[in-house]
Amino acid sequence: MSEFLAEKYAGLSPYVPGEQPHDRPYVKLNANETSVPPCPGVARALANPELVAGLGRYADPHCLPLREAIAATYGVTADEVFCGNGSDEVLGFLLLTFCEPGSRIAFPDVSYGFYHDFSATQGLRWEEIALREDFSLDIEAFAAFEGTVIFPNPNAPTGLAISPDDVTRICAAHPERLVIVDEAYVDYGSQSCVPLVREHRNLVVVHTMSKSRNLAGAHIGWCIAQADLVSDLSDIKFSFNPFNLSAPTMAICIAALEDEAYFRACTAAICETRAQTTAALEQLGFTVLPSKTNFVFAGHPTLQAASWCGKLRAAGVLTRHYPAPRIDNWLRITIGTPDEMTVFLRETKRILQTG
Repeated sequence: MSEFLAEKYAGLSPYVPGEQPHDRPYVKLNANETSVPPCPGVARALANPELVAGLGRYADPHCLPLREAIAATYGVTADEVFCGNGSDEVLGFLLLTFCEPGSRIAFPDVSYGFYHDFSATQGLRWEEIALREDFSLDIEAFAAFEGTVIFPNPNAPTGLAISPDDVTRICAAHPERLVIVDEAYVDYGSQSCVPLVREHRNLVVVHTMSKSRNLAGAHIGWCIAQADLVSDLSDIKFSFNPFNLSAPTMAICIAALEDEAYFRACTAAICETRAQTTAALEQLGFTVLPSKTNFVFAGHPTLQAASWCGKLRAAGVLTRHYPAPRIDNWLRITIGTPDEMTVFLRETKRILQTG
């Protein structure tokens, strides 16, 4: 670090994204992306001459057409939608807007690593709430916590989900504190909590285009909350980065939202391939958690996860290993296309046979 780095960041351990190597072709199952292209309307939107001609002007800082498209999709109003450059930026704005330095925040001990970094960079007092022995969320512990709470639903990297009734219990236990539910993976088989937003002033639901809409490279996110919370978020955004979304980004997001049939076909295909992959791994002796996401979390009694990950990489297949307590013998595997999963399973069988 340089001598100019602010002292408050001295102990920071930055988030480590999934590896993005370019030394050879890989079957990439390590970052919960997809090799499947977005809907055809995205390409048409990018080819629009009017979009290109307008790039000399700033994009709409209010993101109004995009917010209206999101609102129409989710049955809310545009005033209840806040947009950001990916759900990570939205999460950052939420903590910047609603958490004082030194205030308390809690998240699961096995979860998305960015929550630590957000808390550290914004000077929050963070606490981890341990998942239960079966890796499920401890509803009672989150309900009892008196500060801000944030968790993915379904969780990552476990893939497990809780019900809207459970989220209601957490929100209702302390209505004076914020509950942020990160629904990055909700479209793969679990129930969204967006319908609960109007019942609970303290609930914010965060979504992304990076998973089920096949747009990780575009980095588009939003949250849905009651209108005055969204207004607060917008005020902070306009004090920090008013033009946080480009015109092309907003155009392709709107195009993706318009093609509901393509979206449903893609998520159904992932769910089907996930079920097939889970069954194949279980036949090989792996334990696989019941995932509601576009990945599975698997472990084997005789195959160390770090070794499995390394040997797969050597064979051209990338997966994600977490050298952390409780999960160091588990591997997170993104669900790719059927052909990609065939390669993954073939190499996994070879590794089991050769040791």
